[in-house]
Amino acid sequence: MDCIKNCLGVEFSIYLKVKIMRDNIYLYAVASNLFFALGSQVFAYYSRKFSSLWMNFFKATIAIFCFSLTLVWLGEFSLISLTPMLVFLTSGFIGLGMGDVFLLNGFAKIGPGRTMVLFSFQPLIIGILSYFLFDQSVDERKLVAIFFFLACIIIFAMESFRATKKWDLSGILYAFIGMTVDAIGILLTRYAFDYDSSITAWQGNFYRTSGAILFFILLINFKPINLVQNFKSLHLGSKSIVIIGAILGTFLSLGCYLIAIQQANLATLTALSINATIFASLFECIIYKKWPSRYLIISFIFFFGGMNYLLDLNLF
Repeated sequence: MDCIKNCLGVEFSIYLKVKIMRDNIYLYAVASNLFFALGSQVFAYYSRKFSSLWMNFFKATIAIFCFSLTLVWLGEFSLISLTPMLVFLTSGFIGLGMGDVFLLNGFAKIGPGRTMVLFSFQPLIIGILSYFLFDQSVDERKLVAIFFFLACIIIFAMESFRATKKWDLSGILYAFIGMTVDAIGILLTRYAFDYDSSITAWQGNFYRTSGAILFFILLINFKPINLVQNFKSLHLGSKSIVIIGAILGTFLSLGCYLIAIQQANLATLTALSINATIFASLFECIIYKKWPSRYLIISFIFFFGGMNYLLDLNLF
């Protein structure tokens, strides 16, 4: 837990650097990956301690509180027009709420590696749909970057394939449904921003998170989550860790991500974002003091290759 605390401090310094990233919108997606990757270490620990549903409900609750404070501080706490409001609420309900439930079931049944292999097809699906819905095209350099990002996650997933040779069809179905509703959530979010360009990322996040909260409120009528009771059972240090983890992995991560969604090419953005898995594995190596596997190292090589083409760095 001390290692997690040290890493949390590093992540806050990263957040301060986000403000200088306005020259390239995709750097917000990288920052979102980093925040989510560290937050996922906390999510994994407390999901095992309580349940994944409890962790998802808790982080959504912390996030909506933080988004509310941010809107008040920025003077943006106001009602938006009905159509984008309903679209954001629906996006959060199915993407942040329902999607996470299916995704975590996929993790449990077939493992994160295989689940992320299925997610590697998401940029293709979103790329086709965003072409027809938003008239977004993908130039040659972005196509090369997408190839590198997809290769990155597939290589990383090969390590999971070594553990078992057996496929679980129900797990594949859960993961596929999770991928699909997540893609729908992304498309709905972009539609809401395009419908009313005056809506800020913080406003969009507030209504999206409200949709997720609505999902969990409906869910507890069928499956008790014990949100308050479980939190009260933690000692002060653990309460601080889980709150900061939720701030990093949900509030700051979503804050950066929706800034990217507002302007980025969606196919490229999703190809970049699914690589949060390799960042999570890197933080896991740091926290538990273990050397990264050769698969993780090769994945990072492909990741930086993709960033080279995406940001026009011309490193090679």
